[in-house]
Amino acid sequence: MENTSSSHSQIQVVGNFQDLIATPFSGEMNAMCWKRKLIGDFEELVNQVEVEENMVELTPETLLGLQLSDAGQLAREILLRDLKMLTEQGASPVLNVIEHYERDDYFPFFPTDVYSFHVDRAPIPTSTFLCTYFGEASDILPNSQGIQKILVPEIRAELRKIHGDSEAGFEDFLKENFFDLHYQELTNAEPINLGIGHLWRLAVDHPESPVPPCLHRAPKEKKNQKRLLLIC
Repeated sequence: MENTSSSHSQIQVVGNFQDLIATPFSGEMNAMCWKRKLIGDFEELVNQVEVEENMVELTPETLLGLQLSDAGQLAREILLRDLKMLTEQGASPVLNVIEHYERDDYFPFFPTDVYSFHVDRAPIPTSTFLCTYFGEASDILPNSQGIQKILVPEIRAELRKIHGDSEAGFEDFLKENFFDLHYQELTNAEPINLGIGHLWRLAVDHPESPVPPCLHRAPKEKKNQKRLLLIC
């Protein structure tokens, strides 16, 4: 984890999985981190996985079928344990080896892919869990350092051109196309990198949330380096 000193009120660090899932969000705190230093060779595991398109999901069955060194087996045990812990809590974790995400260039001035700072939304109380085991890690941004892109005058004006001059239905248009979920960094913003091996819980925009949703984005991958990410 980096750059947390200026944003300590946003992040709470916990020492175990039970505290990660049971501690409520409150005040400005909308990101929780089970800080860990993992052992094992995750790179070996990733290199054994063939990615035919831009990413591939690793199931427990796939993991168990890999022929690994002792260090690779340690990494596999951690992955299986994390998947099991989250599944037992009613979550649906997905473990992916990622070369890159699909880019959204339908509206060039307003991409809505995961490389843009965004929030997650759900109709019921929930959280987003994620952990990067290998490769570039995701970033979060303090809410005070970002602005909804639909509130930026120049962007809003372009969106109005697409929708038409009528005010009727404009707000629905923004939500239906997920424009309202994306944020722009303010000047001098300091994104916080989530680091490798830490399991994070991020606040989601849902009707009963006591805190603002956490702004986050996927990293730009390094050339010829895959990522290993768990998310749910």
